[in-house]
Amino acid sequence: MNEYFGNYNQINTYQFITFRTKDSIDSFVQKLNIEDTNESIKQHKIDDYLDQSDNGCYLNNEIIDLIIQYSLQLDPEYYQLFCLSVIPNHVHILFQQKQELNKIMQKLKGGLAFSINKRLNNSGTLWQRGYFDKAMRDEKHFQTTYNYIKNNAIKANLADATERFYGVYE
Repeated sequence: MNEYFGNYNQINTYQFITFRTKDSIDSFVQKLNIEDTNESIKQHKIDDYLDQSDNGCYLNNEIIDLIIQYSLQLDPEYYQLFCLSVIPNHVHILFQQKQELNKIMQKLKGGLAFSINKRLNNSGTLWQRGYFDKAMRDEKHFQTTYNYIKNNAIKANLADATERFYGVYE
């Protein structure tokens, strides 16, 4: 998987980001990653698979609140946060950039890895290298993405789905 997928990086851009735990990636996901298909379609297939996978599922219980609270702390210096969903092995987030995208992601993933590893009494790499990003094209794309994030934990049949979502419009 490429580090940044040739992202569109411009201040004030609305971005949909997905990042995953390192241990969630198995041979099925690796195979999907090398498919020669549209990147968005590929990422949806990976998300659908990971929604049902038990691999790398560290993002549960008190870790959910830790992720939400830490993500909120980066607003407004790094981004304006609109919503996020914490699935057991990956995170979806929608924000408007206030800094360079790689700086935002370094702060977000790095800070979360430190805090989560400390809470779980672990060490080492928590996140898969890189992330998937998609710049929003228009209001309809934004609304579709917001609703996708909002409903992801519900679609994955997670019993604590409402606790896994944060949204400014809720």
